[in-house]
Amino acid sequence: MLRIILVSILFLLLSCSNKNEIYQPSSKINPYELYKIAYEAFEKNDFFFANKKFTEAELNFEIEELAAKSSIMASFSLYGINFYDEALENLERFIKTYPADKNIIYAHYLIAIIHYERISDEKKDISPLLLATQKIDFFLKKYPNTEYAIDLKFKKDLTINQLAAKELYVAKYYISVKKWVPAINRLKNIVEKYDKTIFVEEALHRLVEINYHLGLVNEAKRYASILGYNYNSSDWFKQSYKVLNKNYEFKNKEEAKSNDNLLKKILKRIK
Repeated sequence: MLRIILVSILFLLLSCSNKNEIYQPSSKINPYELYKIAYEAFEKNDFFFANKKFTEAELNFEIEELAAKSSIMASFSLYGINFYDEALENLERFIKTYPADKNIIYAHYLIAIIHYERISDEKKDISPLLLATQKIDFFLKKYPNTEYAIDLKFKKDLTINQLAAKELYVAKYYISVKKWVPAINRLKNIVEKYDKTIFVEEALHRLVEINYHLGLVNEAKRYASILGYNYNSSDWFKQSYKVLNKNYEFKNKEEAKSNDNLLKKILKRIK
């Protein structure tokens, strides 16, 4: 009986001891030390560990500016290991939590960069391309005079070229299956929206081809005139000339370049 009582008392003492350990307050973690550890890992490209420590530092900083700095560094660390979804989620949270922080511009820039880097080629899903364009346009409108705007202006030109390439790729598919109306619509889209890209010449030529094939000679001539007026020395213009005048053969490149009235000759011969 005594043994049972002793065991019971020992059990109660151990229970009390465990409870005291659980509820005993711990000393506050030093956020400056956490940030230092995180930054050292960051400089060594150990982005996964850096993100973990930057996040811990943010949670322990009482000064908002330092918490915000930790948060943006955590986002960049996620970007460094291509954890794009997690980085975007953290950046959106940063923008909502620290809307007045000085790094808010960089947060929007990094969002645009991440979407840009997720762009695939013109044969694949166009959604990332459209989203990247949207984010870049937002940044350029809101922060046009920043150092990051220069980089994004260059990237916007590339996204526009890719959008035009996508349109042309789809148009060629419609041409291959003889769906002329959607093909024409895609090609017109390039001419109207992406006229500064390298794809506009081919788009104009395809419009000449399709309209001539459908018997819409006046439409074909109209697109040939646009192509000739703007690109009268290009290979695409020469191909359009062949569509409208099948018996003509170019002798050399110099002939096309030197003949400023080539378009007028085309139109006279097909009347």
